[in-house]
Amino acid sequence: MTGSENYDRGLDMRKQVLGAEHVQRSLDAATDFGRDIQELVTEYCWGAVWTRPGIDVKTRSAINLAMLTALNRGHELSVHVRGALTNGMTADEIKEILLQTAIYCGVPAALESFRIAEATIREVTASA
Repeated sequence: MTGSENYDRGLDMRKQVLGAEHVQRSLDAATDFGRDIQELVTEYCWGAVWTRPGIDVKTRSAINLAMLTALNRGHELSVHVRGALTNGMTADEIKEILLQTAIYCGVPAALESFRIAEATIREVTASA
């Protein structure tokens, strides 16, 4: 793994938002082929962008939920719903973001995101 300052900050932020266990599973599961993308995501996504001072992590989570809905990235959406809850977002706030995406991204994308978010929220609250 890289030892850059951005990587170290990114690893801390990634663990803060997604949970240390999830991050460790992702890193442990990285193959020789996939290790480079895990390092890139940690260093640049989480270290160079998520740690910037311009907006808070709750706002970053809201943006991610909307973008992942627009891109129809269900697995990543579920991961970021968990992160949004960790970052202080309520289920009602998540619902409102997804309703907004229905208008701008399309109802089919929003319906799928609602299904994923609801299942993830139910799972998180059941284990709390």
